[in-house]
Amino acid sequence: MAVTDLEGAYNLGKTIRARLAEAGIQSVAELRSVGPARAYRRLCERANRRLPVCYYLHSLEGALQGIHWNALPPHEKARLQQEAGLGKRRISP
Repeated sequence: MAVTDLEGAYNLGKTIRARLAEAGIQSVAELRSVGPARAYRRLCERANRRLPVCYYLHSLEGALQGIHWNALPPHEKARLQQEAGLGKRRISP
């Protein structure tokens, strides 16, 4: 069974789901359409600060893949951070 709402999505706790809803993203389909990098930027803009990368940006991608955010390969984490406009950052394995 495919997860369609955010409540059943992997990595997305109550706070992240609430912030996504406030940013107009209420389903996995909407998250997929917006993309994790753009969704992360929206969340940061709404919070008026940079949110933790691993608990937000990586968690959003992990939710789309159905895996824990820490299981994302380093090259995917680096790609996401670049797409989110965070520049080059050292990624720990």
